[in-house]
Amino acid sequence: MVATGSLDGRVAVITGSTRSIGRAIAEAFLADGATVVVSGRSEVKGKQALEEMGAGDRAVFHPCDANSQEDIEGLADFAAERFGRLDIWVNNVGGSSGFAPIHQLSDEAWHDALNLNINGYFYGTRRALPKMLEGGWGRIINISSVEGKQANKPAISHYITNKHAIHGLTKATAFEYGTQGITCNAICPGAVDTDLMRAAGPAAAEAEGISYEEWLGRFAEHAATKKITTVGQVAAVATLLASEAGAGITGTLISVDGGTAQW
Repeated sequence: MVATGSLDGRVAVITGSTRSIGRAIAEAFLADGATVVVSGRSEVKGKQALEEMGAGDRAVFHPCDANSQEDIEGLADFAAERFGRLDIWVNNVGGSSGFAPIHQLSDEAWHDALNLNINGYFYGTRRALPKMLEGGWGRIINISSVEGKQANKPAISHYITNKHAIHGLTKATAFEYGTQGITCNAICPGAVDTDLMRAAGPAAAEAEGISYEEWLGRFAEHAATKKITTVGQVAAVATLLASEAGAGITGTLISVDGGTAQW
């Protein structure tokens, strides 16, 4: 990706940004001139990420457990207090566990998914908005999934439900704040080659009664490109949405999935 300096002077926060998609977005924002607050549960991984990014004082780490309302709200407060502003907020931490058909899905798996996904995204959005309103400019980017546009895979009903809910929050936020310089969009990746996917894949495959290799190969097979999406491709879209060039895009659910969701 070619750096353009389109985010010069902006302060961005990305939840869950020590690895995978969040890390790629942080690096892309830094390359385009933003100051970035990297966050995650592990301070060791956070410090390691900062060293590898090599961004100097334009990148700082602040610990945040995305399951904790207090941590999420504290993350937004930290950014605004440290840098005097908060321009870009990326809700990136999501997922689910306990894959099972609906009649066998546990209460714990259902409620854990609700808390991590829609609750966490709501708390972050709500806390970031007043700080953006103060500056008359803001970008909220929700990392979602193509599963929020469809419901055609077994054993992940809790995941699908939450992604659909995130899309509702995205559209409502865009509508309520569209006249105040704030946009809100969702990026909907398909299968992305990340360590998280490699960790979650075997359990999902087992729930469907197939091998992990079959499960993984199906994603590429169903894509128009016949390829699995990269984290860099997701980050490139996030950078556009975060910039002034993305001002005309709001309330939109953008698939970055190699053409999977159209089939």
